[in-house]
Amino acid sequence: MKQFLRRTAIAFLCTLSLPVLAQYEGFRHEGEFGIQLGAAHYFGDLNPTTRLNRPKIAAGVFFRKQVNDYVALRIGANFAQLGYSDVYEKDNEFRRRRNLSFNTNIWELMVQGDFNFFRFNPANPNERFTPYLTFGAGVFGFNPYAYLGNTKYFLQPLGTEGQGSAVYPDRTPYSTTAIAFPVGLGVKYAFNDRWNLNIEVAHRFTTTDYLDDVSSTYAGIAAFKPGSPASFLQDRSYETGAIIGAQGNQRGFGKQKDQYVMATVGITFSFSSYRCPTGQ
Repeated sequence: MKQFLRRTAIAFLCTLSLPVLAQYEGFRHEGEFGIQLGAAHYFGDLNPTTRLNRPKIAAGVFFRKQVNDYVALRIGANFAQLGYSDVYEKDNEFRRRRNLSFNTNIWELMVQGDFNFFRFNPANPNERFTPYLTFGAGVFGFNPYAYLGNTKYFLQPLGTEGQGSAVYPDRTPYSTTAIAFPVGLGVKYAFNDRWNLNIEVAHRFTTTDYLDDVSSTYAGIAAFKPGSPASFLQDRSYETGAIIGAQGNQRGFGKQKDQYVMATVGITFSFSSYRCPTGQ
């Protein structure tokens, strides 16, 4: 008798819980539209030890389409500022003497896949949080510049490593468009069935070594018109001591591509649909 009453009580409680579970069963999370703001940082010939001491602004918008409970596809457009200078170097004498610097704006268009650790459905209070992995590919534009006195000069047209010079017919101007491959980790949390918090850190591996306009060897002063901006910007070691930029001397490290990272916090708006559960 005692066992019968126990089973009856359990069955009754389960029956009471069915309407609570059913109210979420038909809701499907279709996707999100979001905006994000954060910081970006550059890694390359001027920052080979991957220091995080000069972050700059990053922002973007994206749309994430939910494929199933765990997988989503995302398309996003982002803006970031990157920059660095050899003046921040305290330990490496060569980089301190080299005395190069750059800044650039980045505009990127990315397609990514997001893979949730847990089911994510903002309509269900029990499925409103998940970490996720993300990776993908995209195209971005950049155009490094530096200042000589108070004048801003874009560096690619100057050919600071002899690109376009008759002295170096094999060195062609580099493209200011390249491919990036983001790999990152994020978390999502739904405040309610419409609004969500999104936090993400994604590292970008790129196909260019010229984010910073530095890659190979010094072209030598003979490759530039005397007194031209290029002749002063290709080797700025004269500002720190004896000139080190003789023709053929190492200026950068061309065997490793430049990289950058974005860390952002975003707000997203969820899109949902409702389908009648099977059997209703």
